[in-house]
Amino acid sequence: MDQLLGSDRVIRALIGAAGAAPSIHNTQPWRFRVSGDVIEVHGDPGRMLWVADPRGRALHLSCGAALFNLRLAIRMVSSKPLVWPLPDVRGEPTLLAAVQAWPDRPPTPAEREMYEAIGRRHSTREPFSGSRIPGPVQMVLEQAASMECAVLRMLSADGADLVLELCAAADNALAADVEHQVEFSQWVGTAGDDGIPVTSLGSRSDADPPPVRDFGSAALTEGLPAGSYETLPQLAVLSTAGDGPTDWLRAGQALQRVLLTATVSGLATSLLYQPIELADMDGRGEGWWPWPECPQIIIRIGYGPPGPATPRRRVDDILDRAAS
Repeated sequence: MDQLLGSDRVIRALIGAAGAAPSIHNTQPWRFRVSGDVIEVHGDPGRMLWVADPRGRALHLSCGAALFNLRLAIRMVSSKPLVWPLPDVRGEPTLLAAVQAWPDRPPTPAEREMYEAIGRRHSTREPFSGSRIPGPVQMVLEQAASMECAVLRMLSADGADLVLELCAAADNALAADVEHQVEFSQWVGTAGDDGIPVTSLGSRSDADPPPVRDFGSAALTEGLPAGSYETLPQLAVLSTAGDGPTDWLRAGQALQRVLLTATVSGLATSLLYQPIELADMDGRGEGWWPWPECPQIIIRIGYGPPGPATPRRRVDDILDRAAS
């Protein structure tokens, strides 16, 4: 690993891949520190959603997705990533994972294909075709989640309707929270190297309840174009057995593996998070979710147009090097 991290070109490639991960509202709440033969993944408190994410779940999910990309990028240099999650919670609470690499076999074709999908994976908030996902493809997505010790529940039509009703109710509650809306608007309709630009907001849904989050109210735009969305949205819920920081970090890695697997399979995806966000803000206990697992995020999956790329921070802005 010393030799690997001695190459600035390789370090920048690893961090560039990690920084291409999805994050809630494209906040990109991560920093990476190279210290000897270790790459540390840190959460960035300055990019945490303090109103919408009081427990830090969204930050852990986002950094977990970046951690998965880092693991995958390490495989591309014929190394095996060794990960220590949350190695020093009391001493260094922003440190979410420490990663070392050991020489290993070359990456498999499947690993290369997934790595190459990192640059193509973008959230798609436009209407999907409505064509159903074949059973074997659903199984591949479920297996991707299980490889990261998470569960992907593919919802029936009735289950999807129930979840969309929960999303709509959460949207209404969040829209009435002034502090939440102020924070929300800081990340939506942006023009810098973070946040969700207007070009990525999608369309106004003609469905009730809508299968996508309504970002238009926070974007300060003249209004998004109307879109005719699929009648039967295909939703999946990514869940874990527990609901603490370790589970959130694990769920973030599972989320990115599922999203990249979907991209390789020719599928489009977008995310719904409002009911979980509201539950964290309200401090709800058990019983509000209709299934026994602990929900981490909702994924809309289907066949649709590729989503536009969202901006990314430069490697120099997210990479720290420990003093020698």
